[in-house]
Amino acid sequence: MKKGLSKSSLGSEKPVRRKRKYDEEFKQHALAMVRNGQTARSVAQALGIGENLIHRWKRASRTELPAIEQEVEQLRRRLKQVEMERDILKKALSIFSRQT
Repeated sequence: MKKGLSKSSLGSEKPVRRKRKYDEEFKQHALAMVRNGQTARSVAQALGIGENLIHRWKRASRTELPAIEQEVEQLRRRLKQVEMERDILKKALSIFSRQT
């Protein structure tokens, strides 16, 4: 072995990553956390999984839902957006009303 080279630097082997399997209950729990208002990022960090995995599960669950449940899900997303817009406008109103 040459001077300055360790055994680990000789081989450029990547560690083997094994695909973990998650049961349906775990997936539903994660999706319920997201539906209750938590971000996918915070749920992923809390559960120790990748954020992309949660997005994939969400996408897959949407295709499995009946039409009425898809509409309810869409309306919930729209309500959340409108509430956020309302809160922004309230803050803007309070800022501008203080200046006069």
